[in-house]
Amino acid sequence: MERFAALIDALVYTRSRNEKLRLIAEYLRETPDPDRGWALAALTGGLDFPAVKSSAIRTLLTERGDPVLWALSRDFVGDTAETASLLWPQPATRPDPPSVSETVDLLSKMTRKSVFSELPALMDRLDPSGRYALLKLATGAMRIGVSSRLAKVAFAQAFDVPVEEVEEHWHGLVPPYEPLFAWAAHGAKPPDTANLPTFRPFMLAHPLEDAVVDLADYVAEWKWDGIRVQLVRMAGETRLYSRGGDDISGTFPELLDALPMDAVLDGELLVRGSHQGGEAGGAASFNALQQRLGRKTVSKKMLAEYPAFVRLYDVLILEGEDLRDRPWSERRATLERLMDRLSDSRFDLSQVVEAIDFDHLGQIRAGARDDAIEGLMLKRRDSPYVAGRKTGLWYKWKRDPLLIDCVLMYAQRGSGKRSSFYSDYTFGCWDGDPDAGAELLPVGKAYSGFTDAELKKIDRHVRTHTVNRFGPVRETDRSLVFEVAFDSVHESKRHKSGLAMRFPRIHRIRWDKPPHEADRIESLRALIRD
Repeated sequence: MERFAALIDALVYTRSRNEKLRLIAEYLRETPDPDRGWALAALTGGLDFPAVKSSAIRTLLTERGDPVLWALSRDFVGDTAETASLLWPQPATRPDPPSVSETVDLLSKMTRKSVFSELPALMDRLDPSGRYALLKLATGAMRIGVSSRLAKVAFAQAFDVPVEEVEEHWHGLVPPYEPLFAWAAHGAKPPDTANLPTFRPFMLAHPLEDAVVDLADYVAEWKWDGIRVQLVRMAGETRLYSRGGDDISGTFPELLDALPMDAVLDGELLVRGSHQGGEAGGAASFNALQQRLGRKTVSKKMLAEYPAFVRLYDVLILEGEDLRDRPWSERRATLERLMDRLSDSRFDLSQVVEAIDFDHLGQIRAGARDDAIEGLMLKRRDSPYVAGRKTGLWYKWKRDPLLIDCVLMYAQRGSGKRSSFYSDYTFGCWDGDPDAGAELLPVGKAYSGFTDAELKKIDRHVRTHTVNRFGPVRETDRSLVFEVAFDSVHESKRHKSGLAMRFPRIHRIRWDKPPHEADRIESLRALIRD
């Protein structure tokens, strides 16, 4: 555990991506099995210990010290694991640190009752750095600047194997990934996952930015505003995976008997219905899909009101034949032929967008404000289906965002590197004429779109314009205007304003604009697509 704690400590204080890769790769090479496998699972979010929650840690700390000191320290530091690791009373005897494997075993055996006696015993065996690593591992909230993808790239670099192959095998295995290490580190045969209903890495696109492409070489498709999914059937078993490789089969059970053959299909998960603003029988807005997302159980009413379907983009594998090395044009032809074998209530085909030339395509994109359309995809006609983002093969050309002026209402400290700054902002629009005493209603929350220098300036504004406090949240006076960019807006019963933004982010900080000139709720409501 000491070596793992040293790795976590080094990663926290390292900003360089290459240095993070080097640190993780070095740890994986030098640490024996199964410790390194459990550590890799922790870095990629592959561990879950239901008994260890932030509330349990808070209870343990308040029982062993001053509750006020804990509350003030947690608010200032902004991270539960860091605060608890420093405030935990030092044991009377020299710590006897456990291995990572022993730690995982002990955590997995804890219950919501036993955690109050067993977690303290484990924390007493570690120094502050070790306790920090333990709590990060136990809660799954790493937030140390290491993504799952970066950890996999580090694994590939550590053992000089292609990251695409690492991704291919990854989702068919479970921690501590001993077959993966046997293959990469010791030259054993690759793990056999070909005939399992496992996730295959998605092919991704680069933003088009200012490039111009020749439509003789590229084809255009709509970029649909649902969630990218992969539907996999192998050996008679079907699974539905999200973009990140999470198994979401249980949330969309109606799709699990939809494939009549073994296949791996790439598409966009959408819901049908005209009642949510989509065409009759077509795709409804993302707001309608959101009613289904994240649910562990789905009622018959929900299945009837928000029926899911997949708008297909690509076919990776069909009846035992891997098509990923084939050009897009061949895969598309195969997919078009496949449609006759699929249920039209569960599948349809993402249509090609016809345009005379690139300028004409730009005009078509500019008018893309219909439900469920997020922009355009441009794909080379001869491109194979390769994992990750490969320059020059696929581009995404998102529609221009909508913009509206909002007033800052509340701010909260961020996490990790932003734990010392107020970086999470809630903003609102006026419910009528502000000069006549109209109320400001919250319409969204954002924590991106500004530079580090702007963050420091906003943080100073929050601290000097605070009018109230609610735990970690500060309410500010109504004096700072944000120009907020967002993709769409929908009606929402969960918000006081009755509206919810899709992907809000700070576009500009309007230090120059008086707050009474910010937009009104009616202006935002007018942007709802019919």
